Amino acid sequence: QVQLVESGGGLVQPGGSLRLSCAASGRALNNYFIGWFRQAPGKEREFVAAIRWTGGNIYYADSVKGRFTLSRDNAKNTVYLQMNSLKPEDTAVYYCNRYAQPYFPWGQGTQVTVSS
Repeated sequence: QVQLVESGGGLVQPGGSLRLSCAASGRALNNYFIGWFRQAPGKEREFVAAIRWTGGNIYYADSVKGRFTLSRDNAKNTVYLQMNSLKPEDTAVYYCNRYAQPYFPWGQGTQVTVSS
């Protein structure tokens, strides 16, 4: 059973930065296509970024391209999301999981709030 634990969220002013972490246990991520997603209040969950572990191809939603950077640490079985130039519209709970179904059990996510 895979467990995903997201961390690193918080309150930040517009233009600020945060680094999110997604630590996985129970299974190595190196055979999967892993994504970051976010869900704002009253909205559906949306794709943010993803990495195809084999090959290292990385994909970003247009809304975060140029501001967010996804990276991985094989040894720690962890995926990171460096978020720069944050905007109020980036406010959401951020989750990591497989890019497509069948999903792993969802973690609790980490809250990111961008506000002055």
